Amino acid sequence: MYRLGFHPWDRMMPAELTGIITGPAALPPGRVLDMGSGLGTKAIFMAQHGWQVTAVEAVPRALDEARRRAAQAGVEVDFRRGDVTRLDALQLQPGYKLVFDFGCFHGLSGRGRDAYARGVGALTRPGATLLMMGFTRPVPPIMTPVSEAELLQRFAGWKLAWSHASGPDVASPAARSGAAGWYCLVKQ
Repeated sequence: MYRLGFHPWDRMMPAELTGIITGPAALPPGRVLDMGSGLGTKAIFMAQHGWQVTAVEAVPRALDEARRRAAQAGVEVDFRRGDVTRLDALQLQPGYKLVFDFGCFHGLSGRGRDAYARGVGALTRPGATLLMMGFTRPVPPIMTPVSEAELLQRFAGWKLAWSHASGPDVASPAARSGAAGWYCLVKQ
């Protein structure tokens, strides 16, 4: 999709993320893991607000552009080329306070989702927050729905803080047809 220049997920800044970073109930800055960071739009935003960002992305073209954008913005982001289902291969240090996922998890298979959840669990501290946007209806051929029940099963030891349908800021046709939803979990 990056070769085609189609990456609508990089064009928007969701209210759910801005709320958790700069809103009235914002989390104090700490270490954040941005899963499937794309062109780095959200990673850069978080770094600009004092977060220590590790951004994981598998697509070299996206990473190159993300690094260029971060340098242009004058922020430091630890961009890592890697597979979100093999976080152990990245040799990251545990202790992340926030995990952000804007449409990465819903593109994984069942086994991939299990590996993702294990990796996130191993890298986060108690009290950590997972903020995820995922489609709640299938968008064939690449996206399988995400549900509260599935997340609570895969992320054992995490509690659902809230969930809701996405607002108008996620306006791509795929997001509308997939009924994008937001999930916020907290590690117990």
